[in-house]
Amino acid sequence: MSTAALLPLSETQKEKAVSAMCRMIQCRTISNLDDSLVDWSQFEAFRKLLRELYPHVYEAAEYFEIGKSGIVHKIAGTEHVPQHAQVLMAHYDVVPTEGQEWSFDPFAGDIVDGFIRGRGTLDTKGTLCACMEAVDNALASGWKPKEDLYLCFSGEEEINGASCAEIVSWFEKQGIAVDFVLDEGGAIVGNAFPGVSKRCAMIGTAEKGSVYMDVTVEGKPGHASAPPKNSSVGLLSKAVCAIEKHPCKTEFTRPAKELFSVMGPNNKNGALRFLFSNLWLTRPLVSLASKLLGGELYAMLHTTCAVTRASGSNAYNVLPARATAGINFRLLGSDTVEKAKARVERYAKKAAGKKAKVSVTVVSESNPSRESDTHCEQWDKLCGVIHKTWPDILVSPYLMMACSDSRHYCRITDKIYRFSGMFLSKEERGMIHGTDERISCDTLIETVEFYTNLLEYV
Repeated sequence: MSTAALLPLSETQKEKAVSAMCRMIQCRTISNLDDSLVDWSQFEAFRKLLRELYPHVYEAAEYFEIGKSGIVHKIAGTEHVPQHAQVLMAHYDVVPTEGQEWSFDPFAGDIVDGFIRGRGTLDTKGTLCACMEAVDNALASGWKPKEDLYLCFSGEEEINGASCAEIVSWFEKQGIAVDFVLDEGGAIVGNAFPGVSKRCAMIGTAEKGSVYMDVTVEGKPGHASAPPKNSSVGLLSKAVCAIEKHPCKTEFTRPAKELFSVMGPNNKNGALRFLFSNLWLTRPLVSLASKLLGGELYAMLHTTCAVTRASGSNAYNVLPARATAGINFRLLGSDTVEKAKARVERYAKKAAGKKAKVSVTVVSESNPSRESDTHCEQWDKLCGVIHKTWPDILVSPYLMMACSDSRHYCRITDKIYRFSGMFLSKEERGMIHGTDERISCDTLIETVEFYTNLLEYV
């Protein structure tokens, strides 16, 4: 436990949190794979803003800048135990808004009808703001953590940049063993599962891996008036169809089984309650249901393959020398990058024919993450904090389909929990990376309260 009990937020503290959030949104910290398109002055302005907003954090903490955009604040615990360091993390870069039709300035950082508006309010300046507000308030009241606390933020999460991985390497070089990590991830949601009416806090305990790969078929270039029997685009189409016609096998990972163990007994639908509460008997039926229903249930139990890009000739009357399709695999459980590549090569080459020149190139890769421990003191404490903040809700592990920076911590710990600490409606979840992103002032304050409650356990 920490050295002092923390008081509820005052009205002044609530107003300050909302104001701080507005100012964070006004920093246009847009990351891009092309460095030349990044306005790094906005990232520097954001880091400078943190110093202005949170003087007690910067007075108490050792501060480190790591990599291109990583920042680490170390707040020493009263009982310095290196093997029990705690990490609260988020990212402060955001995705671009070009090509989207917003009804307001994406970086307005204003308040309309009780909502703070702008890119990053949900992903993830909201959690970063709430975390810093809670820690700064606590330090001002005389609180100190029992164990060393690290506040770690990256500005390259949206582009899978290196800063977070470099922070983890820094922990390794310093000989610091981390035994609790909290990052963005699941939220509190309504109607989380068919037949379950209670709101549920969804905590990501693992992530699927992600692979981007290009499948290229070479062909004979020339004038379209005298085409060959099979053009490179035609052969590529055959290859793509073959890949899509061979879905991956069903796999019940531990996060999926733990999710079903919560959703089954709490299901109001008798058939669904039986189906998900007795996997020892019903696995074949659940597998069949996932294939028939598709969507999130299918993705939870299978490695998925999505063909997302295609290119050939730039002109209608010119045969392309090569045609390329871009594929995104989301890897589950025991699947690996190597297995996915071998699978694509096998089906693509067989479909295109022996004479076709087919190549498969991995552009970006990450294997499935380590599965986090849910039978430990850290998990129990996190669940207790959630129930203290939002009484009478369910708490469940789940498998994250998206990737987050926290996967890098799998190198040093299995106590990684992906939970954003806020209630999000289906509409609000759709705003993440979408248009008109915003967060209600009440939701932000609840998230500050969640982090405040969490600090009593670190």
